[in-house]
Amino acid sequence: MKRGKWLAVLPVAAMMISLLGAYSVINAANDEESNASGLTDGSVGSPIELTFWALGDAPYEALAQEYMAEHSNIHIRFSNATDSTEKEDRLEAALSPGSGAPDILMLNQESMQRLIDQTDRFYNLYDLGAKNIAQDYLYWAWKQAATADGSFQIGLPAEVRPTVVYYRADLMEQAGLPTDPEAFSAAINKWDKFAAVAKQFTKQTGIPFADSAELVYNGLRDQSTDVMYFNKVDGSFIADSNPQVKRAYNFTVTGIQEGWIGSWAFGSPEWEQAIHEGKVGVILGPTWMEDTIRNAKATAGQWRIAQIPEGSGSWGGTFLALPKEGKHPKEAYEFITWLTNKEQQLKAYQASGQLPSIPSVYNEEAFLADHDEFFGGQVISEAYARSAQRVKPAYCGPQFEKVDLQFKHALQNVIENQANPQQEWEKAIAAARNAD
Repeated sequence: MKRGKWLAVLPVAAMMISLLGAYSVINAANDEESNASGLTDGSVGSPIELTFWALGDAPYEALAQEYMAEHSNIHIRFSNATDSTEKEDRLEAALSPGSGAPDILMLNQESMQRLIDQTDRFYNLYDLGAKNIAQDYLYWAWKQAATADGSFQIGLPAEVRPTVVYYRADLMEQAGLPTDPEAFSAAINKWDKFAAVAKQFTKQTGIPFADSAELVYNGLRDQSTDVMYFNKVDGSFIADSNPQVKRAYNFTVTGIQEGWIGSWAFGSPEWEQAIHEGKVGVILGPTWMEDTIRNAKATAGQWRIAQIPEGSGSWGGTFLALPKEGKHPKEAYEFITWLTNKEQQLKAYQASGQLPSIPSVYNEEAFLADHDEFFGGQVISEAYARSAQRVKPAYCGPQFEKVDLQFKHALQNVIENQANPQQEWEKAIAAARNAD
């Protein structure tokens, strides 16, 4: 998963041209279909077309066919954006006045963080009845799409991506450590126990226990209480006074200095090669990390999934929002509430592995049916679901990514240049204060 980047000085007009060009090819066939059917915008009872801008390979078009079969006056036209950079570059244009924004916009977690205060660009789902369904969803996932004061709900959580501990059972056995997911989770269920196991593993095997400083830092950072880098009331910078942020930094520095955290930069070719060659014991990552691990085909059957010490975190997930430029908020809301209800989320999981944001799905037999041989026969859906229910909400704020990057740079300097950790911390704090 690559992080999309904003093009800070790209004119809105240029982005709008990119937007229209990118989607015109995708929609050409649908335009012909719409014209043939005679669908037009109209009042209640008239045929209505809803435009839906989706991300990647979201499994919603087949489900939309079911919905249209039950609602003969509704036609849903999809456009899918797959390139992560393009998705971010288009976003500003998609929400600009007069740009032809869709009725339904799918946002990833990073985009939601940046847009959370821009309520003038979206319909408030509470005005459309969302308070009646809020209790169905994971509390923390719902909060991710709400303003800090809780008065404005921008989107419905469509899927979640909690973090877990992926680990090599064969390497743990070599180190004299538990291999069963329950036993291994118990062995590392506190961060001090995690560090002790890490030192034992590295001493016995000669290889790093954890893959990267970035992911170890994330594991503790995400367990901040209520807030992380910014005060959710006034948006003021608080990273320097949040004890969990400093704890995450110091813990990671200790792992670097003691040699049980690998020196590979997260996402680099060297990092992937280490995973393929069995040079790392654990990866603290979100559910989408599974794809990277499965690419190491020679390691099939050796991986398992355990729980992160002392809690969990989230990295990713998607939301369905209604841009203010959309013409049919009532009908769009009715559709997205149907699309993200328990029944449809289970279907989406079965079609694409998209982890539901409604926890009652986790008890369904169909959700727990698969024993994954790549993970030694473990029911990995159960492991993911358990993690999802351990996440606590923490306000990130629109500038989260820019601030977070400063701490990652500091840790990488400690690794690569043996820089003084305290000096790097101070520089990171200074840079984070000035992030814009």
